[in-house]
Amino acid sequence: MAIVRFFGKPDLFITFTANPNWPEITAEGQTGTDRIDLVARVFNAKLKALLEDLRGGLFGKFKGIVRTTEFQKRGLPHAHILLFLDCNSKLNTPEKINKAVCAEIPDPVEQPALYETVTKHMMRSPCGELNPNAPCMKMDKCTGQLKWP
Repeated sequence: MAIVRFFGKPDLFITFTANPNWPEITAEGQTGTDRIDLVARVFNAKLKALLEDLRGGLFGKFKGIVRTTEFQKRGLPHAHILLFLDCNSKLNTPEKINKAVCAEIPDPVEQPALYETVTKHMMRSPCGELNPNAPCMKMDKCTGQLKWP
């Protein structure tokens, strides 16, 4: 409450999660479960780069950044970031929001790398009767939760 009293309401809530399949982890034949220390180091380096991008004005001038790092049940770190934007950088019009946020699947011809990333990591395949072997299925029902391979 003290942070909100000082900065006002946060403008963006960003979640940054470690990926055990990052090339920096898998390059030497390692897995996330083999080397949790390596996962933590890569995560911290990538989180530091993200924070530098945010401080560098990725979303414009900001008043403050607050973050916390947690570990999921299976040991993967993730961070929650609150970003408080300056008055002139606030996402307060549809045009500004559309410039910062996109909820469309990228074109596979124009942006093949982005298309592969979105379809691999950000989309769930069908579940239920259409795909009873989906990772979210338990006892023939969708649990709404994906399991790491």
